[in-house]
Amino acid sequence: MKRGYTLFWLIPFVLVVSLYPILMKSVIARETVFIMLMYVTLAVSLNIIMGYTGYVSFGHIVFYGIGGYTSFYLMYRFGVHLIPAMLAGGIVSALIALAIGEAVLRLRGAIFAIATIGVNEAIKSLVTNLSFLGGATGLFFNFRIYRTYGGAAKAIWFAYYVMVVVTLVTIIVAYLIKTSKFGLGLFSIREDEDAAYVLGVNTKRFKSLAYAYSAFFPGLVGAIFFFKSGNIEPEDAFHLVKSIEMIFMVMLGGYGTVSGPVLGALIYERLKGMLLVNPLFKNLHMAIAGVILLVIVLFAPGGLVGYLRDKFKKLRGVLE
Repeated sequence: MKRGYTLFWLIPFVLVVSLYPILMKSVIARETVFIMLMYVTLAVSLNIIMGYTGYVSFGHIVFYGIGGYTSFYLMYRFGVHLIPAMLAGGIVSALIALAIGEAVLRLRGAIFAIATIGVNEAIKSLVTNLSFLGGATGLFFNFRIYRTYGGAAKAIWFAYYVMVVVTLVTIIVAYLIKTSKFGLGLFSIREDEDAAYVLGVNTKRFKSLAYAYSAFFPGLVGAIFFFKSGNIEPEDAFHLVKSIEMIFMVMLGGYGTVSGPVLGALIYERLKGMLLVNPLFKNLHMAIAGVILLVIVLFAPGGLVGYLRDKFKKLRGVLE
């Protein structure tokens, strides 16, 4: 099978999943698919720095929170429309990633991972102590903000449509990065950073750009989610468990691939949904996820996509 067919099935697949709530006009389906798309975007974006470059960011949810707070404040304080506010959130997240990257990307391995947790907790603490951002209780929308969108109900549907577009763009960008010379440089860093540097790869610049790309899209997701929620607070915006979930989704599907994080996110969301409604397992979903991750690391380190690519050679062209 020739390479390069991944987008030809992955984009239509995501579109079909996204269209289901619209065609069925189901609020329940919309909420379920919205969370799926959110997870997909977060996992695919994390994969740019984690899967392509080999830097596991345990505090990556910080960019989701930064984007969320940036956009929410612009809408709350100045009445800015969701689209420009969302883009501002993504850009601010990317710029902060570039600034933070100057320090943390000098680190490697477990030290880098721990440093990213520290960054998340530091920014969470800062936001909690800023009164103009609402402190620990956060900010709440006046429902008049939704009038621009035709009311709260239509605003929620609008947020859903925007999430669909953001998810598709994230997947396409991740694919373009992976198949570019820039992506080749990132993979060389993942395999052996010192050797990549000796061979002429500008490792510092490549890592910084990958970190910024991987921060931009969570910033967009945070903007959409908190616009839809109508409120934002530090505990929810910078919840470290979400970072762990993102890593799990990437590992489950297959890190370093484009389709892997998408499939991993969809599987995890359904698994989590089933466990949360089960009285026996509702408080154990993270523990169960941990056991599954251990099994993956031991028996299928390439994740679901890696396993399928190894077992079925013909799938290598469509599972990139």
